[in-house]
Amino acid sequence: MILTSPVRGAGTSATTLGALGVAGLAVVLELAPRLGLVSTVYLPPLTEVLGALGAEAASPVFWFSLYETLRGWAIGLLLAVAGGILLGVPIGLLPVVRQATASTVEFLRPIPSVALVPLAVLLFGTDLRSTLLLVVYAAFWQVLVQVIAGVRDVDPVARDTATVFRLGALARVRHVVWPSALPYVLTGVRLGASVALVLAVTGELVIGSPGLGRQIALAQSSGAVATLYALVLVTGLVGMLLNLVFRAVERRVLAWHPAVRGDSVR
Repeated sequence: MILTSPVRGAGTSATTLGALGVAGLAVVLELAPRLGLVSTVYLPPLTEVLGALGAEAASPVFWFSLYETLRGWAIGLLLAVAGGILLGVPIGLLPVVRQATASTVEFLRPIPSVALVPLAVLLFGTDLRSTLLLVVYAAFWQVLVQVIAGVRDVDPVARDTATVFRLGALARVRHVVWPSALPYVLTGVRLGASVALVLAVTGELVIGSPGLGRQIALAQSSGAVATLYALVLVTGLVGMLLNLVFRAVERRVLAWHPAVRGDSVR
């Protein structure tokens, strides 16, 4: 009780401050256009945006677009995570492979996914595969870098113990490497999830494949500014919810990890 009361109080205070911050932003977004500080042509009052959001929520097109965005995000993230783990483990384990691929990784990783839009359209047109190419490319590097770092961060004592017990290659990966790399892997997946959502919406916006991004472009071209802001608000809420889900999964999976246990005590 002595330890948990201050923590609960700190958590409540943080929640209250967060709620006050959101309420303050809502007041600013409502009053700034109504007081003439910002033209309503560019920024409608928040109540109009929420009204447009309600109208969108009643439309099947909105839900289909949300489904398409989440589908592209999920498939792309899954492919990126699979590729990042399959390539990251051997690169992190084998110095020769790591040295041979280092320059290639450092060359390819900074290339913005948006620069691949012409190639994606050329290869796949404007369907889901074009967006997937951008999503996978962007999220893959987030996962790969974290996996390599996690595999290299294995405790030398654990590595030597595995050698003493003559563990095979698969047993080493399962009992020594994977537990050490798992926190890094989950961090990479969480970072990759955020990047994947950004690229999914960007791909739809630029390429025109079905999803929230295309609906935002249609709202912009038709002058429906309130609807545009409503859809942008939805993308923000989706990103926030996904981040909360991944953080919760991270805490649950890593409940045994000292860093997570330390956070729960503080």
